[in-house]
Amino acid sequence: MLMYPQIDPVALQLGPLSIHWYGLTYLAAFALFMFLGIRRLRHEPFASLTGPQAWTRKDVEDILFLGVMGVVAGGRLGYCLFYKPGYYLSHPLEIFYIWQGGMSFHGGLLGVILAMVWFARSRQRPWLQVADFVAPCVPTGLAAGRVGNFINGELWGRFSSPDLPWGMVFPQSGSMLPRHPSQVYQFLMEGLLLFVLLWLYARRPQRRQGEVAAAFLIGYGVFRFIAEYFREPDAFLGILSLGMSMGQWLCLPMILAGAALWGWAHRRPASVPAR
Repeated sequence: MLMYPQIDPVALQLGPLSIHWYGLTYLAAFALFMFLGIRRLRHEPFASLTGPQAWTRKDVEDILFLGVMGVVAGGRLGYCLFYKPGYYLSHPLEIFYIWQGGMSFHGGLLGVILAMVWFARSRQRPWLQVADFVAPCVPTGLAAGRVGNFINGELWGRFSSPDLPWGMVFPQSGSMLPRHPSQVYQFLMEGLLLFVLLWLYARRPQRRQGEVAAAFLIGYGVFRFIAEYFREPDAFLGILSLGMSMGQWLCLPMILAGAALWGWAHRRPASVPAR
């Protein structure tokens, strides 16, 4: 049985200015997206596009900027709507109190989708082409976020067997019993594993437009659904209908949307010729 190391959430104190590890993990996520996005410019079909449809570094920078706006706005609104709608209806101004915490991945995803739609329309590119470009660059950012969750000692797991070698005690949970380090599970599944699978899949010589985006929706939805069985549900919500958490319920439409997009994409011709 392991003991949570109680990491100071403040990475650096400069007078009245506090730089938190969680903020640094966000910066790492954005930097990783930029790095991977530039690498994606060399992949097909993007490397072969010419003229007004050609992809450039400026496109990656613009997608990142719009994506950040989508993550922050969508993540915050999603948390307020999905997790505490009654409270924020009574305290609408607190929706803007982002520093108090409270972000939803699924809300952030909707915000990023709207940002990609905006980008696609402004550049006159197919939306699914944009989604396929972005999808493999996202999981490393999710992994960085889970590192931030672990450093903050938040979103801990459900109780584990005392015999589990990596069972961890989180004193801040109010119990000295071992729990699953669910932040680590999510880091490995939704972050590293999903990244490897998507990155390799996106390099396949033959694929149809929308396949990579569909694979992301299905992959994240499935991995998050599994991880939720080990993650402690939010105390103010608990377990919902059919023994599932809110995170699992939000993953179901995501998986179904991915499956529908996959089926639709497979009725279209391949967008990248075999080499």
